[in-house]
Amino acid sequence: MGERLVIIGADAAGMTAASVAKRRRRELEVIAFEKSAFASYAACGEPYYVSGDIPTLDKLIARTPEQFARAGIDLRHHHEVVAIDTDRQVVVVRNHADGTSSETGYDKLMYATGAVAAVPPIPGINRDGVHTLRTLDDADDLRSVATASRGRVVIVGGGYIGLEVAEAFHTRGWDVTVIEGLDALLPRTLDADLGAKVAEAAQTMGIKVRTGVMVDAIEGTDHVTSVDCAGEMIPADVVVVAVGSRPVVELAAEAGIPVGPTGAVAVDDHQRTGVEGIWAAGDCCEARHRVTGEIVNLHLATIANKAGRVAGFNMTGGDVAFPGTLGTAITRLHDLEVASTGARHADALAAGIDAVDTTVSGRTAAHYMPESSPITVRVTTERGSSRIVGAQIVGGAGSGKRIDVFATAIWEGMTAQGFEWVDLAYAPPFAGVWDISAIALRKAAEDALR
Repeated sequence: MGERLVIIGADAAGMTAASVAKRRRRELEVIAFEKSAFASYAACGEPYYVSGDIPTLDKLIARTPEQFARAGIDLRHHHEVVAIDTDRQVVVVRNHADGTSSETGYDKLMYATGAVAAVPPIPGINRDGVHTLRTLDDADDLRSVATASRGRVVIVGGGYIGLEVAEAFHTRGWDVTVIEGLDALLPRTLDADLGAKVAEAAQTMGIKVRTGVMVDAIEGTDHVTSVDCAGEMIPADVVVVAVGSRPVVELAAEAGIPVGPTGAVAVDDHQRTGVEGIWAAGDCCEARHRVTGEIVNLHLATIANKAGRVAGFNMTGGDVAFPGTLGTAITRLHDLEVASTGARHADALAAGIDAVDTTVSGRTAAHYMPESSPITVRVTTERGSSRIVGAQIVGGAGSGKRIDVFATAIWEGMTAQGFEWVDLAYAPPFAGVWDISAIALRKAAEDALR
């Protein structure tokens, strides 16, 4: 009998690992268990399905069950792994279609359970009309709500998902209020003053923003009618809770698979867990931050796909190390773009890096071009060496993807001083003759070397 790989969780990390492993070892039997009706889908596209930018749900499916079957991967929907016996090397699987349970043996196991939406213990959180956005079912529900009528939506949480949902409902013509408990929007991504720029832009667009206040309760008899926000009653027909997500580790912990300090599954740089024959990748497990060296649990599709690829190589005899993450991320709110990478000033200091910030404002294109819009770039460098350790961007259309220049520079250990003469592309619709990235880094070099 041949070797068998079992995958627990059939989304980005799990199915990337399955595909890589099967390509590298054609004789390998691969079985993927997925408790939902969907696998290998683009969760990051869900807000744009809610808004109507994406016309149908199937557009978010990366690969169909038929495509996996042709590749020799046995994908089983509505099958939930409920226990792992690491001594016997079997998983207990519940078939939700017929209610039966069975055992499946494995030679290698991939733990890729992902994450679920975090739901805080707010009184009234279970009322009808309160939603989260994590799965395709969630997206379908929210789209139905958003298209059925127009009303008032309150979004609890001012991070990436909160703002993307705000854009979706605002596009649909809803009255939108975003509530963020910390002092600025995108508090885990931007410094507070840059987050304030985002809030100001949102309010200019007609999206109401409350920061620095907590939701005390969600009111209503059966269906939600309002949100109690520090004594202020904000009318609501719909509430979307977008306060983040948490890794799904219960199954791993029960099986004795080590969970690390972040609350996610601990892995080494080859995606191996502390149990022989078991790998993990994706939102459910940890990674190392490339700048600070800290162990982090970041729920980003880029990490899940890359780490899944690493696991697929290594479980079939490869020797590939996951090199870490910068936490590079980007989003938009209509025509406002926001991005960040690396370490912010406070994070750099906490990691023992003597950091200095440099902030420069300019234009996304030549000043005389009609599409030119404001952009603010903040660069964090190491004092003395001018090594680039982080960057944040807030600006109009064409701003956000400049973050890739900074991510590349940080990845390769470049200094601000060495970046000044990099040959960046120039044409009036895209940049000034000196791109704002180069201007920011020239000034950052001066600040770091002063």
